[in-house]
Amino acid sequence: MARALIFDMDGILIDSMPHHVKTINRVFGAVGIHLDEQTIYDMEGSRTIDIVTHILKRKNIDPESLDIEGLLAQYQEEFKRTASFRPFDQIREILPQLKGHFLLSMVSGADRSIVRHIVDDFFPGIFDAVISGDDVSKGKPEPEPFLKAAHILEVNPTDCVVVENATKGVEAAKRAGMYCVAVPTYVSPDKLEKADRIFENHEDLALYLLSLK
Repeated sequence: MARALIFDMDGILIDSMPHHVKTINRVFGAVGIHLDEQTIYDMEGSRTIDIVTHILKRKNIDPESLDIEGLLAQYQEEFKRTASFRPFDQIREILPQLKGHFLLSMVSGADRSIVRHIVDDFFPGIFDAVISGDDVSKGKPEPEPFLKAAHILEVNPTDCVVVENATKGVEAAKRAGMYCVAVPTYVSPDKLEKADRIFENHEDLALYLLSLK
């Protein structure tokens, strides 16, 4: 029986990836760099710094030639200032019920300031552990983020169910030895084939999570 539910943030709890893509391209576009949107979606779940560095290297741009730290700080502030996304109500509405039966965690590759902003705005008092991309040395698809959540919650990885929507997130969960369910929010279902179960939409996912009580 599961003791802990671990939720990804973007695409599971909030419909935010389009805003991430738009904001990061607005900031980097100001210095003449366009980051390929599909690549950002394919790398969803990874730390922001890892996504940016990967794309820059593919473009043969030396990340050290740019003020990456300054650009990412600008991106974080711009993201929060212009935020217009909403949570997925099917999931947000069941979280208080789930909290009565499970330990709950959010694990995201997003920067800490963005994660805290979203938790404070939409999910205050819900999560027993919150892990951001700044809290780990290696982000998804490495298992470290999920293993850190399990450590904080004081549960075994085999007692966790991870809820994901990204290829790298699913891979990280499985490498952590956790059961993983997924919904294809921004990618095709075949890219989530390593998940133990795949649901068509958030409504079906919510019904499944409630059935675990």
